[in-house]
Amino acid sequence: MTTHWQTAPQLALQFPGAQVELDRIYIRDGHLVTSAGVTAGIDVSLALVAEDHGPKIALAVAKRLVVFAQRRGGQSQFSPYLSAPPDDASPIAKVQAYVMENISENFSVTRLADVAGMSARNFARIFVQLTSVTPHEFVEHARIDTARNLLESTDTALKAIAYNCGFGTADRMRIVFKKRLGVSPNEFRMSFRKT
Repeated sequence: MTTHWQTAPQLALQFPGAQVELDRIYIRDGHLVTSAGVTAGIDVSLALVAEDHGPKIALAVAKRLVVFAQRRGGQSQFSPYLSAPPDDASPIAKVQAYVMENISENFSVTRLADVAGMSARNFARIFVQLTSVTPHEFVEHARIDTARNLLESTDTALKAIAYNCGFGTADRMRIVFKKRLGVSPNEFRMSFRKT
């Protein structure tokens, strides 16, 4: 089953016998159909229409509703990755702020540990403990989140966004977007561009 990305971990904890998928828009398991939210409910409805009446009818309904007949990617393409640690004054919060303020730069665990004032090994261990992601994953998520915001709100060229967000090249940004979001930066921009 699935639910909204913000509450999926809580659902998994509350019902340990259930298999909760954190990044799915909707799931059908026999007669049980679950979705990640209101818009995902439209997605699953269109999938059911396609199943019962064929893809042409589902496409006609999607056009009438002015929605995509089938969105690509999971919930992570819509959600911010970044969550703040409980203590804004902690060394981990300081590192997260440093990364966000210097997103175009290269980061190593040693460099981030220096910002935190800790040894690299201790920093990496505590970072994972407090954030549930590695420092590398955090940096990649921060780059994606920054790029997402630029893709949604600007006409900036992809290679400029890639460079400014620390990906280096548009090709590298495309690879990371496909891996993490299931869509390319161009597809993301076409789907979520704020007009």
